[in-house]
Amino acid sequence: MTGTKRILVTGATGKVGQVFLRRLFEESGFEAFVARALLHNRKLDVHDRLEIARGSIQDVETVNQAMEGITHVLHLATCKETPPLVMDVTVKGLFWLLEACRMSPTFEQFILIGGDAAVGHFFYPHPTPVTEAQKHTAYPGCYALSKVLEEVMLEQYYIQYDLNGCCLRAPWIMEKDDFKYHLSFGKDVFGGPRWRDLVGPEKADQYVAAGAVPVMLDPNGEPVKRNFVHVEDLVSAILRAIDAPQAGQQTFNICMDEPVDYRAMADYLAQTRRLPRVDITTPYHSTWLDNSKAKFLLGWRPEYDLKKLIDAAWEYQRAEDDPRIVWYPG
Repeated sequence: MTGTKRILVTGATGKVGQVFLRRLFEESGFEAFVARALLHNRKLDVHDRLEIARGSIQDVETVNQAMEGITHVLHLATCKETPPLVMDVTVKGLFWLLEACRMSPTFEQFILIGGDAAVGHFFYPHPTPVTEAQKHTAYPGCYALSKVLEEVMLEQYYIQYDLNGCCLRAPWIMEKDDFKYHLSFGKDVFGGPRWRDLVGPEKADQYVAAGAVPVMLDPNGEPVKRNFVHVEDLVSAILRAIDAPQAGQQTFNICMDEPVDYRAMADYLAQTRRLPRVDITTPYHSTWLDNSKAKFLLGWRPEYDLKKLIDAAWEYQRAEDDPRIVWYPG
């Protein structure tokens, strides 16, 4: 690798962005990279290989200025269930980025972080493992629709302009004690389902006092299998994809080798931490994302399995200067 390379990172202050920047600056093989973070209203710690561009991704002039001299783009910025913003931030913002890339004399690679929302998550039955060849099937809501539009737009830039890019499609991304709070019957639950709403506040308070964990069941009463990825594993995949010829114009499922089986999860917590279990029937279905393609083409392997995901979440101790922050609804 010769000469300085500049990677523009959108969404750099989020959980993936912060871990990516740390590892880009720490790991060998990336010494030639300078990162430029496009920030709207948040801050990052100063680093001698970090540049800051300010403004909204919705604004074409902001994007064009941020793209000056850029060789790589890591697009993490997204918008959850916020209808007034989702098209301007997610769709228009990606369009401005891709337009700037195709016209840039320095551009080399675009990396999009997609989501399993584009293939239905656990909202629809999946009788076979979900590969990258499955058609797009957004579930209700503007977030899933935006993830489909992102992937389709990037694919069309491959066709229209032979753009060099790839999509790393991730399920729900875990870090620190996220997984522990995912299983909370309290108001502090991280993401969904909101177990408290499913069982009612009175029972939920009892389960909180007992330290109980939910076992999600499908409409047939079978334990749901649901896909997750730890942030460190996702960042490992991003680093593998940078400048990898095998990544060119490809989509990869980046996830744990096996989805979390809620029954196996609850059994492990009962065995290791003596936590009681509560079965909850839901309208959701099991899915199994197949990550074989990323293993084959990128040589990537996830380090987190069910036990490591659980142990890491339960053993994590937050410092006083490490408050729990959830940046988006849902």
